[in-house]
Amino acid sequence: MTFIRASFLLVLMFEAPLALAESISVRLANAPQQGVLVLQVYRDASSFGDFRNPMLETRHTIVEDGRYRIRGVPTGQIAVLAYVDENESGALDRTFVGIPKEPIGISNNYRPKGPPSFRRASFPLKAGEDRELEVTLYDVLGEMGQWGVGLGVIVQSSPYQGSDSTVTQVIPAITYLGERLQWLGPTVRYGLLGSDRLRLALNATYRVGAYEEDDSAALSGLGDRHNTLMAGIGLVYDGPSGIDVDFRYQHDVLDRVGGGTAEFRVSRGFNTGNFRWAPSVGVKWLSSDLANYDFGVPVSGARVSRPAYDVGSSTNFAIGIGGMLELTEHWRVILDVGAEYLDDNIADSPIVDDRQVFKGFAAVTYTF
Repeated sequence: MTFIRASFLLVLMFEAPLALAESISVRLANAPQQGVLVLQVYRDASSFGDFRNPMLETRHTIVEDGRYRIRGVPTGQIAVLAYVDENESGALDRTFVGIPKEPIGISNNYRPKGPPSFRRASFPLKAGEDRELEVTLYDVLGEMGQWGVGLGVIVQSSPYQGSDSTVTQVIPAITYLGERLQWLGPTVRYGLLGSDRLRLALNATYRVGAYEEDDSAALSGLGDRHNTLMAGIGLVYDGPSGIDVDFRYQHDVLDRVGGGTAEFRVSRGFNTGNFRWAPSVGVKWLSSDLANYDFGVPVSGARVSRPAYDVGSSTNFAIGIGGMLELTEHWRVILDVGAEYLDDNIADSPIVDDRQVFKGFAAVTYTF
């Protein structure tokens, strides 16, 4: 009898979510004239942050009164996404950088200017509750894309002998999200070929000079290191479960430094409250010209205490975390911090003391 009672309780436990399934009535304030309306229900914040892998999806023929019903919705904290499948492709069409191209609407009439927050879009659905949502469709990018302006700062630690200085540079923080172009502070990317999942892209990054010669006695006489613009081409893959793979090569297009870098990075996106964050790991290759510019000692700069040193090319290991915090509908904070662990070719240089360099970018922006 004990076994039977236990089995009966287990059945009830597994059947409970089905017994608590409810329905939601959705009214579109600006129902389209044609196309297919797709309604998606999310319970996972990270899935909602990508608008992928909903727990429930229903497709509806457009009706004149703009009223639709989603049945079989489990109770709990949920968010609803509505979009119009204008070309009936069976999926939400996106730009090269993953922004929805088709009209969307979100529960609570939430209109994010960046990665969507599950906290702002979600609401509790209770057992037996007759919930009605009013949703307004809108174009995420509008006619001109999303522009943002603000103030940012680039910070980089010093790995050099006798130096305790930190490279700090304040810059205007301009952001833009368009169909192909993505501009976030010191980094710009433009999609050439492919889709929102896999694409070939041009990219450019503003690179801060590694040091000034008066930062320490070990650097005296070597000259200041210049800022420059690195640009090149890369391949981006937005994989399942929020996993992204990024490979890029960039070269000093202003010829202030010389040489280039190649970087391979894997990251995974998560949503926590109003914060979208993505830890990453990767490797970064520096050409001999660039590595020598930052860490080598030329024959002309050699001394008894500082012999000439040719670094050669190097491969460094990197970890980091990028993120975007939504303060309000228009204000947001952008973060990108990390550490680069220098290989033996660099660490053996007579001007290098630490094996790691800490880098970061932070900005506060207002998005229109």
